[in-house]
Amino acid sequence: MSVSDPVADMLTKIRNATRARHEKVDIPASKLKLEIVKILKTEGYIKNFKKVQEEGKNIIRIFLKYDDMNNPVIHGLEKISTPGRRIYSGYKDLPRVHNGYGSVIVSTSSGVTTGKKATEKMVGGELVCKVW
Repeated sequence: MSVSDPVADMLTKIRNATRARHEKVDIPASKLKLEIVKILKTEGYIKNFKKVQEEGKNIIRIFLKYDDMNNPVIHGLEKISTPGRRIYSGYKDLPRVHNGYGSVIVSTSSGVTTGKKATEKMVGGELVCKVW
C-alpha cells in the first residue's frame, strides 16, 4: 500500500511509539525524513538515530528520548502542510510554537531547517511540521 504523505506517516509512527514508551522506532528512509530526524536530534527531542539497511530497504532507526520520570520528551508532533494544502510562510511570519518552547520545521530553498535558523538566514518556505 502506498502512502500519500510519508512525512505525516513518520510523525504518526514517532507519536505512537512515544505514547507506547518504545525505545526505538523504524521508519522508511528518504532525504526529507532524514533531514527532519537530524533536526529532531540537534534540538534534543530524540536520543539518536542511525540509517540501516534491512532486507534490502533503507530505514531510519530513531532512538526515542525520555526524562527521569519516563515521560517522553516529545509532547506533540503536528503536520502543518499536507499534500492537498501546502502552507508557505515568509521569514517574518514564521509561527512560534508554544511561545518559543517548541520548534517549527521549515523546508526552505537552502534546505530543511528550524524556524529560528530560517529567520536568522532571512528565508521562508514551506511549513513542514511543529514539535513541542
